Amino acid sequence: MRGSAGLLATAAVISALASAPAAQAAENPATAVGRDGAAATVDTLATKAAIKALERGGNAVDAAVTAAGVLGVVEPFSCGVGGGGFMLIRDRKGHVITIDGRETAPAAMTPTSFWSGGKPLSFDDARYSGMSAGVPGTPLSWERALESYGTISLRRALRPGERIARRGFAVDQVFHDQIAGNGTYFNDIPSTAALYLDAGGKPLAVGTRLRNPDLADTYERLGRLGVERGFYSGPVARAIVAASTDPPTVGDPEHPWLPGVMTLDDLRDYTAPFRAPTTISYRGLDVYGMGPPSSGGSTDGEALNILEGYRDFGRDRVLSLHRYLEASRLAYADRNAYLADPAFFPVPLRGLLSDSFAAERRALVPATAANATVPPGDPYDNGGRGEPSATVSHPNQSTTHLSVADRKGNVVSYTFTIESIGGNAIVVPGYGFLLNNELTDFNYDSTTHPNRVEGGKRPRSSMAPTIVERRGKPFLAIGSPGGSQIPTTVMQTFINRVDFGMTLPEAIAAPRVSQRNGPTSVAEPDFISSYAGRALASRYDHAFVAQAPPGEIGAVEAIEFLRGGRFLAAAEPVRRGSGSAMVVRP
Repeated sequence: MRGSAGLLATAAVISALASAPAAQAAENPATAVGRDGAAATVDTLATKAAIKALERGGNAVDAAVTAAGVLGVVEPFSCGVGGGGFMLIRDRKGHVITIDGRETAPAAMTPTSFWSGGKPLSFDDARYSGMSAGVPGTPLSWERALESYGTISLRRALRPGERIARRGFAVDQVFHDQIAGNGTYFNDIPSTAALYLDAGGKPLAVGTRLRNPDLADTYERLGRLGVERGFYSGPVARAIVAASTDPPTVGDPEHPWLPGVMTLDDLRDYTAPFRAPTTISYRGLDVYGMGPPSSGGSTDGEALNILEGYRDFGRDRVLSLHRYLEASRLAYADRNAYLADPAFFPVPLRGLLSDSFAAERRALVPATAANATVPPGDPYDNGGRGEPSATVSHPNQSTTHLSVADRKGNVVSYTFTIESIGGNAIVVPGYGFLLNNELTDFNYDSTTHPNRVEGGKRPRSSMAPTIVERRGKPFLAIGSPGGSQIPTTVMQTFINRVDFGMTLPEAIAAPRVSQRNGPTSVAEPDFISSYAGRALASRYDHAFVAQAPPGEIGAVEAIEFLRGGRFLAAAEPVRRGSGSAMVVRP
């Protein structure tokens, strides 16, 4: 099914969900249907905090920041005040705005900051360093969101996270595995080891109660003083600078730790600007996304524009998936060449999202898989100015996403991160949070690429928080973690829902495949072995490689707006240990 027919196909399923008894809902925390507001995050504690904020009269922005504060405690290897992100907000009047909380490079950085001996460092040597830490943007983006669109103070929003940090929470298997994934690097940093390793230097065992009083004190300080005095200047700022410029290692660390060049001025000068969203129309839906320096909105927007030209898209699922993969390949070729910080490079956003450019790219979709890296197009009116490059894909990229909506029409889709799982592995001594390694998102192996390292610049991101409207009313809020696979994860879930007629929970649970302009497409094992995967290989010559362990692509958290003021909140049922979806009034 396609278009409006696909949207109507879920009525029976949604009706069944809405009438399910409370016991059944409790057994299926990844899906909830009800009224008065909804939230979906990767963690039950965060989702509960968001729902409680809504129950107490807060709006979606209040609830989103509250949930984000909790995630900074219980998901510290994916997000926190030491990182950054992008928040998409739709207010009750229908205005859509974004907040750019992306980290910035210290002013003293140059295109060769990650080079040694005349060549770029290996990824691990660049990541596990003080140099990889960008100036954090999360605290200021929280404060700006609340001051402009919220109804509560930052102090109140951070209290649930502060309480959990003091009282502690139980380490689960995913948390344990994320510690283990950082190998011996955590052992090199005493402040990190003290939090996340046991007395023998091993990852905390499953079931261990983890308390973080230093982070609780940091939250209390932010709430009491505000972020300018409580984070971007004073003792916290000095500790961040010290940790990045002189990594606090043991006396004889097992690994080299490149010092960074961050200064107090870099922190003091940080801004989190409001930006206009990207917007396209797709089969009668208005799709809002995040613009540069993120590539999420433009990449998904360009690919969807290509796909919209196929009037029969969705009828033959295998053919449609072939076109989806090839549209992704083309969009990523353009993303890799042209997306960067717009303050440093004239990103051709209007051209990338134009119908005429989509038609040019659609004409290049082959009858069978390209199975190659293809060149970028020319979205400029006066000749191309980008530099082709392959997608830089690093292992163990992490992030988190949350979607929140209230009964008055406010909607938040928020993706934030510290980049790799565990960031740069440095817990700021005395303050309990990990620093990011976002600056490895630059094309740091190039001195000429639009996304090269430069002082004061924001690295290109793949985060794709998305809000979709239907006839001027909210229809979907969606997003995902997953590094450079985020745009394909969001887009595949979206076309599953809109073009293939799946329910939102089905669209999220379906096996995933990601094509990012490479000779092969990365796929979950269940996709490769599925009928569609086998048919794509046999009919259209697509080549697949399995996603690296644990074999999962993305972790979608979304909300669908139903008739009669109801919400369908849906989270991952399995990936990343499963997510959590709740509504205010089931």
